[in-house]
Amino acid sequence: MGDSKRKRGPKPKTPAAEDTNITTMDIQYTNPTTANDAVSVPANETATDPSSSQPSRRGRGRPRKTEKLNIAASPERRSLRHADQNGDGGHALAVVSEPPLMVPSWENVARVVPAMEAVVKVFCVHTEPNLSLPWQRKRQYSSSSSGFVIGGRRVLTNAHSVEHHTQVKLKKRGSETKYLATVLAIGTECDIAMLTVSDDEFWEGVSPVEFGELPALQDAVTVVGYPIGGDTISVTSGVVSRMEILSYVHGSTELLGLQIDAAINSGNSGGPAFNDKGKCVGIAFQSLKHEDVENIGYVIPTPVIMHFIQDYEKNGEYTGFPVIGVEWQKMENPDLRTSIGMRTDQKGVRIRRIEPTAPESHVLKPSDIILSFDGVNIANDGTVPFRHGERIGFSYLVSQKYTGDNALVKVLRNSEILEYNIKLSTHKRLIPAHINGKPPSYYIIAGFVFAAVSVPYLRSEYGKDYEFDAPVKLLDKHLHSMAQSIDEQLVVVSQVLVADINIGYEDIVNTQVLAFNGKPVNNLKKLASMVENCDDEYLKFDLEYDQMVVLQTKTAKAATLDILLTHCIPSAMSDDLKS
Repeated sequence: MGDSKRKRGPKPKTPAAEDTNITTMDIQYTNPTTANDAVSVPANETATDPSSSQPSRRGRGRPRKTEKLNIAASPERRSLRHADQNGDGGHALAVVSEPPLMVPSWENVARVVPAMEAVVKVFCVHTEPNLSLPWQRKRQYSSSSSGFVIGGRRVLTNAHSVEHHTQVKLKKRGSETKYLATVLAIGTECDIAMLTVSDDEFWEGVSPVEFGELPALQDAVTVVGYPIGGDTISVTSGVVSRMEILSYVHGSTELLGLQIDAAINSGNSGGPAFNDKGKCVGIAFQSLKHEDVENIGYVIPTPVIMHFIQDYEKNGEYTGFPVIGVEWQKMENPDLRTSIGMRTDQKGVRIRRIEPTAPESHVLKPSDIILSFDGVNIANDGTVPFRHGERIGFSYLVSQKYTGDNALVKVLRNSEILEYNIKLSTHKRLIPAHINGKPPSYYIIAGFVFAAVSVPYLRSEYGKDYEFDAPVKLLDKHLHSMAQSIDEQLVVVSQVLVADINIGYEDIVNTQVLAFNGKPVNNLKKLASMVENCDDEYLKFDLEYDQMVVLQTKTAKAATLDILLTHCIPSAMSDDLKS
C-alpha cells in the first residue's frame, strides 16, 4: 500500500535562525548595494494605476453594494418579460436586445477608496551612524516607501521609513514633482513618523484621510501604497484575520496590532489600510516571512495612531507609550493562588520584580497580586475583556494612557486589598532598544574606546543574530538586568586601538567597566569626567571577569593625541560628553 503513494521530494531546509522572520524591511531600497530581491506580485491581488488591466475583485469580506450587478431589475429585462406575457414574445425578442454586461471601470474600483489621492510616495536618504566606529557614519543609501495625508497639513508614514534621515521628499499620485519634507516627530515604539511640507503647492487638490473605527474580524481591508514591482500606486485587498497585542519589531515593544491577509511588500511601509467605507483603519508596517506562510501582514490600528497624534498635539513632541514597570507571573495554578491567600472569586497576576526607576516602585511590592487596572478586572492569565467574545493582554489598558497620567491599581497583599493611584512613565532600560536618532557616545583614552551598550550597538558588533552571537553576560544583562537609576548605562571597552602604551591589552573587546580607581562607573559621562579630572599617578580600570587595566596617567593622556591623529579621529570624546 505504501508503494502506491506518490513520493515527493523533500522541501529545501532553511537555517533555524531564519525559519520565522517578522520584518519591517518593507521599504523599497533604491541603492544598488542594499536593494531587495525582486518580488513577484500576483496579478489577481494587485491593481496598479493607471493603465494596467482591469482588477478583478474577489468575494472577500463584506459585499459592496456598488459592485453588485442586479440584471433582473434592469428596464430591458422587464420589457422582455412584459412582452412575453402578452403573447408578443417573438416581436419583443426582435426589438429588445440583451445589453452587454459592463465590466467595472477603474474609476468604479477607485471609488471604493475615495482618499487614494492622499496616498504619497516617500523618498528618503539615510545616513546611519557607525556604532562600532562611533566617530563616523556609514555610507548613505536611499529608500522609497509610502505615506498619506492627514489633517493639519501633515503626513504619516512609518518611523523606520525615515530613520536616520538626511533628506525626505514626497511625491503625490500622478505628479512629477518631489517636495522636500520636514520630520515633525518620530515615534520609535509605535513605528510612526509625522512629516509636513512647507510648499503650498503640495497641498492643492489633496483631501486628508479620515480615520475609521477599529475593524472587526473578517472585515474587508484595502492596503494602498507604492510597493516594489512598479512605480505607480498599488492596491491589495484582504480581510482582518487577527487582532491582538503584537511585537513591534522596529520599536522592540508590544502594542495592539492587526493581522491581515493582504499582501504587504517592500515599499508598502507607511501606506494606509482602508475599510469598505474608504476610511483609514491602520498603517501597514511589517510582514511575516516564513516558508510555511504567505500573505501575513501587520497593520498599526487606529487607537495606536490616534495616541501618537494626540501625544504630539498635547506635548508638542512625541513622549512615548507609558508602561507599568513590573514583571508579572500568571496565577493559573490553583495551589499557587491558595498559598498566597486568594479567594476563589479573586483573579489577578503576581508581581515578580519591579523596576527601580518606575514611580510605582515606591508603593508596589514583589508578590503583590494586581487585581485590577483602572477599574478593569484582570484574569489569572493577564487578560482583560476587549470586545464581545474577545480578550486581550492588560498591557493594552496601560498603552491607552499617556506619559504622566495616573491610574488606579488594586492589589492584594497579605490577604488585604489595597488601592494605589500610580503615575505612569516610559520604560527605562539598562540596554536601550534605540538611540533615538542621536549620535552614539564614545570616549577614548590611550587607545581604549569606551562606549555605552545599546541594541543597535550589539547589532553593529554581532549582526542581526546578536542574540546568539553576543557574549553571554551582555545578553544576560540585556534580557534580565534593570537600571537602578535614570542615568545608568552599561559601559564597555569596545576595542583597543593598538599603540605602544597599551601593549598586552589588545584582546580586550566588549568587556564591561565596573569601576575606575575604586569608584563605580554608572554611565559613560561619569567615566569620562573621572578620567579627565584624575590627578592620581595611575589610571586603574576594573573590568568584568576580574580583569584590570593600569596606565600611567600622564603618559596615557599624552599618548591619546597621537593615537587620534593616527586613526583620523576628530575628538577624544563625543559632543554630548563635553557639556
